[in-house]
Amino acid sequence: MSKKALIFQGGWDGHEPKLVSARFGRILEKNDYEVKITDSQDILADLLYLKTLDLIIPCWTMGEIKPEYSTNIREAVSCGTGLAGCHGGMCDAFRNDTDWQFMTGGQWVSHPGADGIDYTVNINKGANPITEGLEDFKVCSEQYYLHVDPAIEVLATTRFPVYRGMHCANKPVDMPVAWTKFWGLGRVFYNSLGHHDDVFEKSPTAEILMERGMLWAGEGRQYAIEHGLTNEIYK
Repeated sequence: MSKKALIFQGGWDGHEPKLVSARFGRILEKNDYEVKITDSQDILADLLYLKTLDLIIPCWTMGEIKPEYSTNIREAVSCGTGLAGCHGGMCDAFRNDTDWQFMTGGQWVSHPGADGIDYTVNINKGANPITEGLEDFKVCSEQYYLHVDPAIEVLATTRFPVYRGMHCANKPVDMPVAWTKFWGLGRVFYNSLGHHDDVFEKSPTAEILMERGMLWAGEGRQYAIEHGLTNEIYK
C-alpha cells in the first residue's frame, strides 16, 4: 500500500512554493507515495484526515494559520504523522505561532549576506541513516541564521559569522542546517536550504539530504504501529 503525503503551499512567492512543492511531490511519488498538493489551508480543518497521513510538508513562508489548524497538525504529528520541510516554508512559517516553532524545532531570524552567498554545509559524521555516506558540500544561496531548540539532533551545520554585521561581535558559531526531532510519536525533519528551487539542482547533495529526511519522517507512523507505541505516554 502506498503511503500518503500532504503538501500545502502558499505564503511569500519569493521562495517559489509551487516549484518546491512540485519537486518534493515528484521525489515522494518516486518513492511510492500518494501525494496531494493544495494551495489552501482549509484541508487542515479535518483532523481525522490528517491522522491518516504518513507525512505532512508545509511549504508556506510567513503568513498566518488558524489556531485550530495549527492544533490539528500538532495533534496529527503527535500520533505518528511525519512532518518535513525546508527553508522558510517550514521554519519561517506563521511567525506568531510559537507552538508551531516548538514543534518544528527552530525559527529563522536573519540571513546575513542575503542571497547568492557561497558557503559550505558540513555534514555531522555519525550513524544517522539520513547522512550516511554524504560529504560536506558547497552551496550558493541564503545562509540561514536560526534560533533552535536544544533538543534537536543536528545533522549538518554551517559556520557563522562570515559577513559584517553586529552579530560578528560574538564568537563564530556552527549554525544547524538540517536536523531531526520528535513530537510525540511523530518524526520531524528540517533542512534550511531551499531559498529557490534550483538550489537542489546546483547542489545535488542538498536534494539527497531532503529526500532522505522526508522519507525518514514518513516512517514514524509505521514504526509506532509495529512497536505498539501510543502517544499517551508523551502526555
